[in-house]
Amino acid sequence: MKSARSHLTDLSRFAPLLPGYQPREPQLQMADAVENTIGGGSTLMVEAETGTGKTLAYLVPALLSEGPTLVSTGTKSLQDQLFFKDLPLVRKALGLPRKVALLKGRANYLCPYRMELHQQEARFLTRETAEQMQVVAHWAKRTRTGDIAELQQLPEDAPIWPWVTSTADNCLGTECPSYQDCPLMKARKEAQEADLVVVNHHLFFADAALRGSGAASELLPSANTVIFDEAHQLPEIAAAFFGDTLSTRQVQELGRDSLSEAGHTAADLARLNQLVAAVDKGCMDLRLSLGEMERRAPWSEVCESDAVIEAGDALLTALRELEVFLGPLAKASRGMEACARRASEQVDCLAAYLKGDQPNRVYWFETFKRTAVLHSTPLSVAAQLRAQRERHPCSWILTSATLSVGGRFEHIQKRLGLDSADTLRLESPFDFKKQAVFYAPEGLPPPQDPDYTRQLTEQMIPVIEAAGGRTFFLFTSHRALREAAAILRTRLEYPLLVQGESGRRELLETFREKGNAVLLGTSSFWEGIDVRGEALSCVIIDKLPFGSPGDPVAAARIEHINRNGGNAFRDYQLPQAVLALRQGAGRLIRDPKDTGLLVVADPRLLTKSYGKLFVNSLPNMTRTRKLDVVKRFFDYLARQGQETEQAQS
Repeated sequence: MKSARSHLTDLSRFAPLLPGYQPREPQLQMADAVENTIGGGSTLMVEAETGTGKTLAYLVPALLSEGPTLVSTGTKSLQDQLFFKDLPLVRKALGLPRKVALLKGRANYLCPYRMELHQQEARFLTRETAEQMQVVAHWAKRTRTGDIAELQQLPEDAPIWPWVTSTADNCLGTECPSYQDCPLMKARKEAQEADLVVVNHHLFFADAALRGSGAASELLPSANTVIFDEAHQLPEIAAAFFGDTLSTRQVQELGRDSLSEAGHTAADLARLNQLVAAVDKGCMDLRLSLGEMERRAPWSEVCESDAVIEAGDALLTALRELEVFLGPLAKASRGMEACARRASEQVDCLAAYLKGDQPNRVYWFETFKRTAVLHSTPLSVAAQLRAQRERHPCSWILTSATLSVGGRFEHIQKRLGLDSADTLRLESPFDFKKQAVFYAPEGLPPPQDPDYTRQLTEQMIPVIEAAGGRTFFLFTSHRALREAAAILRTRLEYPLLVQGESGRRELLETFREKGNAVLLGTSSFWEGIDVRGEALSCVIIDKLPFGSPGDPVAAARIEHINRNGGNAFRDYQLPQAVLALRQGAGRLIRDPKDTGLLVVADPRLLTKSYGKLFVNSLPNMTRTRKLDVVKRFFDYLARQGQETEQAQS
């Protein structure tokens, strides 16, 4: 069979499907490396900067290979893009009859059993959820896949979703009356029969955690090769799944499901109602004991509080009493059996959390308006991932635009326990020197100065005006974003789009449509966003993106590294910040025709010794500290645009 390189250099295959297609040497180098790694049981890390064409570079050799392959993406939106846009194109170009499948976590699929159950138990539904239930029921009759992403008229956070989807806790498996019609089971069957399956990191590590616990995996098919796109996200996602989580919402859902299932049994409903009411009260009291604010904090901050101790013990007692009640009912139905099992698991999880004595773990919590979530997270996942690789040997290929720090991969290798991985670093084919200017403004105070955000915003107004709007203004905190937004609302003539005031997708669509908008965003806008063309011509980053010192997991990791003789700033905080900055800066140039300005405002970039590491990790752009140079750059781009229009007319 012809090599991946041969196929990629065959213009007759790709040029008709991709206008302007030309093979790029970095892309061909990556395809060679991926092809050599597939099926061999080794690990390859590839840093392929923007413009390399990494998607084709791994999809072509993957589809040419014989063995089953998993391709894992960082988000569900990227998963959909890969499956519905990129894969069909490559399959058509190659002309190979390879079976492909899309597989997401169970919460992404309609559960016909739970939909029917809660339609019958209308007393649990509010007016809003009852109306949404009708929409879902109507769609359920038409859908082929049951993937709730199809139902775009309902928002992602619609309150109906927990009522019509399942979780690992409440799924009845093969005993479910709707098993034959289950969209999730159909998707898993298709995945088992496919040559290539597109999954996401969350699903992959949910499966890995199951396998590591000794459970028989029912999530993912076996594969000879796993390809991770956006692999820089893996350490944090893996840590979440190799830890334990229990939310008050989970506990309350157990109570509601127990009442729904008990209606079909001879259970003492009056007593069950009392027990569920006690569990509900325990959940609400625990949430209230953690304070009114929505926050993330270490459990050590609150674990000695009398109110927290009392609420935690009361909830545990209420859960144990519910567990005892449900135990004898487990034989009544498969649904009651599942409720009894969930009660037992939640008792064990809560008891272990309140005890909090597992080594090398950080215990922390999150509070939201009505719920609290308790987390137990490992400080490192290196050991778990090494064990996973030993239990299920296969090839791992990890790729991202940002894996290295200062050109070296040691940081990500150490965090993932992949010290022996082969590495390949590929430069972007873009001419950053001609396409972009890097601006580090003068005269700003230290970033910890209370007046920093105001002064920065004032300085950036003429920059935004020179750019004609068309700006991403990225912040490291929501507080700074809100402060800047308040100033810019009264000072800019351009459309101002602010994270939190609309959904992420809606904000991006509006930004593209307007063509002269200014978008203010925080963490979720630093990566995974692709805006090509003139709509985005300026990216402003307010500060070097060091992790928040208040983040309980990061704080625990820092303490652990320092306690064991390491240097947390050098070995953890600095590399993480460099990778984050590279992600944010990567929003600017997405195409060979793109041009623009990158602003990194933080004075530490030039006043601190570590600033050089940040600067040297960025693309080699023309650099300046003068606002006049910035204005002249945009004037030049405007003239170039006018000349192009005249030539075309």
